[in-house]
Amino acid sequence: QVQLVESGGGLVQAGGSLRLSCAASGGTFSTYGMGWLRQAPGKEREFVAAISWSGGSTYYADSAKGRFTISRDNAKTTVYLQMNSLKPEDTAVYYCAARADGRTSGNRFAYDYWGQGTQVTVSS
Repeated sequence: QVQLVESGGGLVQAGGSLRLSCAASGGTFSTYGMGWLRQAPGKEREFVAAISWSGGSTYYADSAKGRFTISRDNAKTTVYLQMNSLKPEDTAVYYCAARADGRTSGNRFAYDYWGQGTQVTVSS
């Protein structure tokens, strides 16, 4: 079983950037598909971005396309989310998640393991 710990959240002004990291331990990180999802207050958790086990396939929500980039370093057992041109509507708790079959998915129910989340707040 893999454990996931997110970091890199914080407060940023609109138009700014943040880089989230998710460090994994336990399990076999290089075989897991990884995703970033977020949840704003009063809203359901929503998909942001995903990357396959090899990094060869990525998938983004429409809201993230062109602004966010997901990447992974299997040697460091870490997945990243580079977020640029941030908007107030990006404010949420961001969660890292893993799925054992190694594939990407935009379905929040497809993920087997979750981190505790990191808060991202974008001020206008």
